[in-house]
Amino acid sequence: MKSWNLFGRGCRMRGALAVAVLFFGATASRQGPAPETAPPLFPGGGLVSYNSVFTTRGPVPALSGNIPATARPTFEHEGDFNFTWGFYRNFDLTILVPIVTNQFEATALTRTGLGDAMALVKYRFYRRDSQRGTTQASVSFGPKVPTGRTDSADSNGNPLPTSLQPGSGSTDFFLAANWTYTGLFKVWRLVADEDIHSLLRSQGTQKTRLGSDIESRFWLSYRPYESKNVAREWFIGPVLTWMHSQDDRVAGITQSGSGGDLLLAGATTYVGLRPGMHVWLGTDWDVVHRSGAQFMPIRRHISFGIAQQFRIHL
Repeated sequence: MKSWNLFGRGCRMRGALAVAVLFFGATASRQGPAPETAPPLFPGGGLVSYNSVFTTRGPVPALSGNIPATARPTFEHEGDFNFTWGFYRNFDLTILVPIVTNQFEATALTRTGLGDAMALVKYRFYRRDSQRGTTQASVSFGPKVPTGRTDSADSNGNPLPTSLQPGSGSTDFFLAANWTYTGLFKVWRLVADEDIHSLLRSQGTQKTRLGSDIESRFWLSYRPYESKNVAREWFIGPVLTWMHSQDDRVAGITQSGSGGDLLLAGATTYVGLRPGMHVWLGTDWDVVHRSGAQFMPIRRHISFGIAQQFRIHL
């Protein structure tokens, strides 16, 4: 009889513990609380996690006078609180609530507040088991709602641009596709994982429509260690991320050069501490980007977090 291992491998499983995890790539280019993004939780399974993400960006080109309406934080910390429930076979529901701290180096401004929350449904539409492992594919979709703070001001009491607020004031739509292939090149513990997602934005506070984003993240991971009872595992491997941001619109006027393209490279590792609990650490850096008059490329990401899985009795 076959069963699932902690992360839904689907090949030569050793116990009755059956957990596969959902998460989606959010807009800050970070891996979530699962080393594989395609598998959902088993029916009745639950997950809570915390993910801490630090992002640094280059300075605003040719800053003079007031803060540009398209300025992004030169330093940002986002603490993501995630709850996921496998409410039906191949379906998950995820609620994500962020706490955001933005800093703008040129003015020494630092502001913290509640960010915009997300409510997402994931549906796994494909699964195939074989001797080398499991291939899975899924889609995720749902709204980002304007729960975030939008009243942050500078030292003179003037409102900060929407791009520097913890929240956007807009109701947006998130759409993602995820694919996991276990046993790449017939190597049982080598896993290819792809996450491509987009955040389609609407107009928010201060008549500002931040540019919609599309992001593709590819992670090639290997498990150098797995305990016999699958209680402890270790995943590690390189990550390559491409990001595209459209130009912002302020009062109906397109802010040319505020969007751009970016390629990041780095590595991510996961460690299973005990059945149902694991921690992760990821870093990536700017490899190449398209320069624009107002574009502030991401220079570096550092992400770490912890996740705990459990069973929900209803």
